[in-house]
Amino acid sequence: MKITFIIPHADLSGGIRVIAIYAERLKKRGHDVFVVSAPKPRPTLKQQAKSVLKQKGWIPYNNDEPSHFDNSIVPLKVLKRYCPIVDADVPDADVVIATWWETAEWVAKLSKSKGAKVYFIQHYEVFDYLPKQRVEATWSLPMHKIVVAEWLAEIAAKKYKDNNVSYVANGIDTNQFFAIPRGKQTVPTVGLMYAEELWKGCDISLKAFELAKKMVPDLHLVTFGRCSEVETLPLPSGSEHYLQPSQSLLQETYSRCDVWLFGSRFEGFGLPILEAMACRTPVIATPAGAAPELLEQGGGILVKPEDPADMATAIQTICQLSEADWKMMSDRAHGTAIGYTWEDATDRFEAGLHTAIDRQKRGDFSYSKTEITSKR
Repeated sequence: MKITFIIPHADLSGGIRVIAIYAERLKKRGHDVFVVSAPKPRPTLKQQAKSVLKQKGWIPYNNDEPSHFDNSIVPLKVLKRYCPIVDADVPDADVVIATWWETAEWVAKLSKSKGAKVYFIQHYEVFDYLPKQRVEATWSLPMHKIVVAEWLAEIAAKKYKDNNVSYVANGIDTNQFFAIPRGKQTVPTVGLMYAEELWKGCDISLKAFELAKKMVPDLHLVTFGRCSEVETLPLPSGSEHYLQPSQSLLQETYSRCDVWLFGSRFEGFGLPILEAMACRTPVIATPAGAAPELLEQGGGILVKPEDPADMATAIQTICQLSEADWKMMSDRAHGTAIGYTWEDATDRFEAGLHTAIDRQKRGDFSYSKTEITSKR
């Protein structure tokens, strides 16, 4: 197949990482894969003003930031300016894949020669800072959907009456995320991903740690993230924070924890859950993204949303487990994770692309009912 991915811009986000993995794996399977990207959008005047008012200073613009496509075997074309991607930017192909609500608007307007249209959905992006009506409208566009979690498939079916979607859960690279069987840490250690976005729920996890430390006084915290510590989310004294760690340091960080916290309010999948579990670390998670299905085999504890006290109790419970009981939970976490391979995921993703081609041939999609407004 000739396959084109359309991405908003290349960076180090988890969503782009998943796309890069599929692009490379499909390329290695002999498919002709190409990626087209808009450049990183410049901060708006409103965003700059908001940043200055928060005493964060002027937001620098750097379009050469690292991304998961650096040194990739897949060719990447980056447009010179941020604008809708049109036919002239995209090669003819068998399949063209939108990967974000705005790219879905662009892909819907491409001619049929660019390929059967696929909407790869990793989140339900109805956020306050986005145009919600436009985001929701993309779910009704005439494209075959591939979703990464069961809850996204349910939204497609219940809200948008689309029962013909491909559910493809993310995988895990056990050559990258792994750990030998181990026992508890000498100093009880909790880990979490540090992020300032409210929906990531870092504030919930940090509050839970603060409460748990009253019950487990020697509790230690390690974090990593794409941003440095911010004033609105202060880290406890003595914490370790790693800014944009290397993949080897990431694996090491997961592996030195007794428990990993996932406090998201809203999440597409939640790849850190799987990464921590692959490193034999039990996870305490809110019921966001794929957490309910990932933890159902006992590799951690599912807690109430918006409830730091419940999460703190779970931290205490896991940290005070006997060595044998902790190892049992650790083994269950690892057993769950290794069941989610990228090889299997790529099989299902590839099948989803073939489904899109077949549906286009059958004339399943009607373009007459959809109007999209985008300017170049």
